[in-house]
Amino acid sequence: MSSPTGPASGLPVRMPRPRQPGRHRRPEPLVAPQDAPALVLAVPGRPSAATRGLAEEVVSIARSELPGLDARIGYLDGDDAEFPTLQSVLTGAAEGRAARYEQAVAAGVEGVKAPDGPVAVVVPLLAGPDSALLRQVRQAVMESRVAADLTDVLGPHPLLAEALHVRLSEAGLARADRARLFTVATAADGIILASVGGEEAVQAAGITGMLLAARLAVPVMAAALDQEGSIASVAEQLRGSGSQQLALAPYLIGPEIDGGLLAAAAEEAGCATAEPLGPYPAIGKLALAKYTTSLGIAPQQAQGAPVR
Repeated sequence: MSSPTGPASGLPVRMPRPRQPGRHRRPEPLVAPQDAPALVLAVPGRPSAATRGLAEEVVSIARSELPGLDARIGYLDGDDAEFPTLQSVLTGAAEGRAARYEQAVAAGVEGVKAPDGPVAVVVPLLAGPDSALLRQVRQAVMESRVAADLTDVLGPHPLLAEALHVRLSEAGLARADRARLFTVATAADGIILASVGGEEAVQAAGITGMLLAARLAVPVMAAALDQEGSIASVAEQLRGSGSQQLALAPYLIGPEIDGGLLAAAAEEAGCATAEPLGPYPAIGKLALAKYTTSLGIAPQQAQGAPVR
């Protein structure tokens, strides 16, 4: 039996496990600072149920990495009914923060401070730069008249090379693991990395392409889906250098482009295509990394297990 002061004599006492000292100590989990700005994911393209599902998965990943995070979704081409526009989401975030402050003052909370700093950090759901879409994001932020920071796009980044590798392997176009001694009959020996956003996007995609080439040990070249003849030209270059079985790897999240354009590009190049990156876990982690970098807080570094 236990006494009011603890377990009876002779019974084991469960003691708290001491914190592990030194560099192997498990890091304390990061929690979003109180009243931190909202992370607002700016989603391009025509809204749809599929687009909303993708965006919700991305913000869910970000929330799981940073408990307490206020993450919201704003659509560049929204209708403010089923799909709220980026501008209205920013306005709502500002009104919510002001209301919380007023409630705290009315309740007599000690030490409450007036809201300061950005209301939100806007993260474009784009793997690479697209000047037209980024101009649309900036315009929405300005028209909202809300103090918000705008981050860079998600790439280039090694995690995006990992995501591309996984999508290719899912389509049977690449080995999932180079260390395993098996062959994939349909494995590509040349990859066309398809981007949108013109020449700037092609150059940015090329950086991730070099990382992907190192993973797959096959040539990878970037091309622009929105430049006529770019895909066909790169396919010709790859075949001219000895590649016979090509694959199209979309350097895209998904919502920013009509899926029919990918199918047309694959037909033009005469090759199979993998799926866009979609809600791959790295996308949510990179979106959060953009947010935390903007605020100057340091979560655990987003890393993916390498696929060899």
